[in-house]
Amino acid sequence: MAVSTTTDDITSLILDDHDWFRRQFARLDDITDPTELAKVWQPLADLLDVHARAEEEIFYPHLLRRGDDAEEETLDAIGDHNDIRDGVHEAARHPIGSEAWFEAVHKARMANSEHMAEEEDEGLADFRRNADPGLRAELGRRFAEFKRRHAGVRDLDVSDIDPQEYVEEIEAEIGTRPSDGSLRIGSLKDKD
Repeated sequence: MAVSTTTDDITSLILDDHDWFRRQFARLDDITDPTELAKVWQPLADLLDVHARAEEEIFYPHLLRRGDDAEEETLDAIGDHNDIRDGVHEAARHPIGSEAWFEAVHKARMANSEHMAEEEDEGLADFRRNADPGLRAELGRRFAEFKRRHAGVRDLDVSDIDPQEYVEEIEAEIGTRPSDGSLRIGSLKDKD
């Protein structure tokens, strides 16, 4: 039985951001003027960073608690976030509109496109199957508040994260980290 999502469901909010990312990257295809490129790119670059950090702080810890293949999905997603961040940060080192800038933006775009497809087909679908609508709505409110709090403010640590360490830290927080150091794939489902 399909469960409809509400506008404050975290999975819906993540999908909304994904749609916006796709449209903004497409807008860049039609622009050559550096001033106009900056008007599109800077908000896009900023939200790519904020979105990734919001997922890392709010979505993925709960996916690890409830998902069927959450460890693998999370390891891959955090690695993708690093690739996206690397492209965004590389673009910042070049003049907007230069060949090197376009190459860095393309790197961020390709990493983001791959990440969104995988996340939509795997992590988000897994979470919808395993998390109740009330939790999804609560996390959606937290996700939206995180984005509001950090919009236009450069106060986030947007450095790369080691995917393995990230998963291990979350597992330790929820008390499921085995003493042998293994990930115990599937061990976090239904853990609070």
